[in-house]
Formats: sequence, structure tokens, C-alpha cells
Amino acid sequence: MALTLLASALILAQAIAANARPESFADLAEKISPAVVNITTSTTVAQSTGPEPIVPDGSPFEDFFRQFRDRGEGEGGPRPRRSSALGSGFVISEDGYIVTNNHVIESADEIIIEFYEGGELEAKVIGTDPKTDIALLKVEADAPLPFVSFGDSDTARVGDWVMAMGNPLGQGFSVSAGIVSARNRALSGTYDDYIQTDAAINRGNSGGPLFDMDGMVVGVNTAILSPNGGSIGIGFSMASNVVTRVIDQLQEFGETRRGWLGVRIQDVTPDVAEAMGLEIAAGALVTDVPPGPAADAGMLAGDVITSFDGVKVPDTRELVRQVGYTEVGKMVRVVVFREGGTKTLKVTLGRREDAEGAEASGLDEGEDGPGAAPEQQTLMGLTLSPLDDELRAQLELPADTVGLVVQDIDTMSEAHEKGLRAGDVITEAGQQALNTVADLEGRIADAREAGRKSLLLLVRSNGQPRFVALSLEDE
Repeated sequence: MALTLLASALILAQAIAANARPESFADLAEKISPAVVNITTSTTVAQSTGPEPIVPDGSPFEDFFRQFRDRGEGEGGPRPRRSSALGSGFVISEDGYIVTNNHVIESADEIIIEFYEGGELEAKVIGTDPKTDIALLKVEADAPLPFVSFGDSDTARVGDWVMAMGNPLGQGFSVSAGIVSARNRALSGTYDDYIQTDAAINRGNSGGPLFDMDGMVVGVNTAILSPNGGSIGIGFSMASNVVTRVIDQLQEFGETRRGWLGVRIQDVTPDVAEAMGLEIAAGALVTDVPPGPAADAGMLAGDVITSFDGVKVPDTRELVRQVGYTEVGKMVRVVVFREGGTKTLKVTLGRREDAEGAEASGLDEGEDGPGAAPEQQTLMGLTLSPLDDELRAQLELPADTVGLVVQDIDTMSEAHEKGLRAGDVITEAGQQALNTVADLEGRIADAREAGRKSLLLLVRSNGQPRFVALSLEDE
């Protein structure tokens, strides 16, 4: 009898688990719909000045086309016209704060909020953040507004049910349901942290909320991946834990205030880790330290940042996010790997938005290398010569720049495969400065003697620094 009861209980538990899908989303939709809004924007744009039809003089159509043209023109020339766009949003406080996407309201002259239970109000922009595509709006209402709260997006698991709400394709309030398909997706932004979902998201859903089954907002619907412009079940919502940080700053300051460390960095690859003597390929490798907080604290090119403010740094993306989320002006401890050991630096963060001369990442391949230079020699598939005044002038380098210029490169070499090109300048090898080809030969010999299989080079291409590890096995 006991075994029979146990078996029945197991079968019942399996049946309940198999029927985990909610019978209906109706109660949840009814509860949270009043806080979801439709957004209509209006923008003044110049009237089209395209080519006019050619009508022969005296043609019976001449007067007709003149009247048609004059309808769109005033005495001062073409009249401006109004352009409208649609999107979604949601109320986050009873006093009228509303969250949406920046691209929904960007450049708008007028923003009208339409509420689920009827009525419209004009909104003003409190602040925007193009980096996360988030905007904060405010309306003035006569009575407290229904609102929803943010949840913890870090608790959302792949496979959890979610529900998207908004104004797809201008059809009005609409609900769709699906699951969390993936987490921590990055599209193109520095601070991207998207939840991927198969809940139907279409144009017009932008800025609408993504709810968990408790009615908490875990994401802001932002983008879709589609070959035809319609939903194919791959939608992206900016994670609520990113959005709340942005909203708090927009609400307090009207702008974002992100921390700034002041370094250029790259990921630590396995070959770079081996060349530096790191046990694991993790952290952020510092390629350059321009004037700023990190330079003031004594950070050097070639340092590997392994910990920031007590949190381990797995890669460059995570470091950028950690720094950006940290309070401006805060003193943080940064642990770096340097010359086989660790060192702790105390850095007082600046403000990212105030940093001057932020340069886009990426390297452009050189076209033509510089002309002939003395003391050319080929090592590791690279034809090298030391910098002189003529080469510095050709490459537009500062007068105090030292290093080796890549005059030519073997297209079958590892160096070419890793992006080195004629015109690049190698300024360091084994994290020591280079002045001559003999210096490089010495670094190669030192690396071999230390049992290294590769040598770490600091390369500057069009002024942008990066580290490259080249194998010594075939050298």
C-alpha cells in the first residue's frame, strides 16, 4: 500500500511539472495593463524638394501642376510637414514618470501618452541615454496613476515564462507571451545586457515592458532580429538591472554619470596569457594609459586588470560595465598583474561623459608601408627597421616615439594572420621598450630562456595600441 501511494504521488508530481505552463495569462494581463502606455510622437521635418514634373509651356496641364505645387508651398517656399511615429512605454510611479526607448522619442517636438483606460496627456523628456536606448518621460496627471515596478533581471532564467506588452505596428494595446530564450546578449552597445525572448515583439513594441509571471518588469523591449522587419521570435529587451541604474541617474540628474577609469584595454587571449606568465586567460590587458584617473594612480600599459572594486574581472566587456556602474568620484581598489606578481592601485574614478577625446575601438589595416629605412631585418615574418626622424614624419608620430616599423610582412606568417600590417609600429616586446632590432632579438632570446612559447608585442596601428602574442616555436 505504501509503495502504491508513493508511486501515485510521483506520477502526480510529474503531471504537475508537465503542466507548468499557466492555464491563462488573463489575470496577470488585467492586473498590469493599466500601467502600459502607447506613445505617439510628432516631429517637424522639411518638405520634400524632389524633382518637379516637366510640363511644356502652354500645356493644358501647366496650370494644374502649378496649383498642385502651390498647395505645399507658402510665400517663403516649401512648407514644413509633420511626421508621426508610434511606440510603447510604461508608468513606474504614481506621479507620472514613464520609461520608454530613446529612439522612440528622439528629436520629437511633441510626445503624447495614451493610457490603457482612456485619456491622453502630453509628456516632457526628463533625460535620455542613447548608450542603452533608454528615455525617462514625465506627465502631469490630476490623480495618481497605476504603475508597475522593476524586478531583478538577474533572477530570470532561460526557459522562464515572460510576457511582452505594447503597441505593435500601431494596432493598439497588445499582449504576447513566450520564454526567456537567452541571457546577457550584446548587440552593439558598450553597456548592452539584453534578455532574448521569443515573445512576439514587432515595430511599435519598442519601449514596452517585458514582465515576469509576478508582474515585475525584467526588461524593456528594444530590438528584434528579423530579415523582413517582422517578428520571427528573436526579440531583445534591455535587462531591468541595467535600466534601473540609468533611470535613477536620469531622475536625479537629468543625465547619466558613469564612472571612468581612463585606459585602453583588450581581452587576454590564451597566447597572450602564456606570453605573460598568467595561469588563466582572464582579465583586461591595458594597452595604453592616457592622462586620467588610471595614469594618476600609476597604472601602466601591459598591466592586466584582474579585480576591480573587489570584483573579479573576467574580460574587457565586464570591466567596462563594472566601471560604468560605479559612482563618479569613488576611490576603488584595482588589482593588476605586473611583471609576474600582483599590485593593488587606488584609483579615484572620473566621469565618462566628461572624458575628452574618446576614441572608437578597432584597427584599420594599413595600405602602403613606409619607404626603406636603415637596419632592416626580418624576424617572425616581419621586415623591421628602427624609427628615425624621416619615418616619424611619414607616419605622423610624435618626435619622442621609439620602436620598430613594420616595413613588410610575410602574408603567410602568424603576424599577418593576427592583423599586423606594413606601417605598424612595435614599441615594446616582453613589456620592455624597443629601440633597435637587436633589442627585439634579445627579447626573443630572453623569452626562450624563460621557457616561453610566445612573445608579447605592443603594436600601434594608426595610433591605436594593442598587444599581440607571436609564437616563438618557428622562429
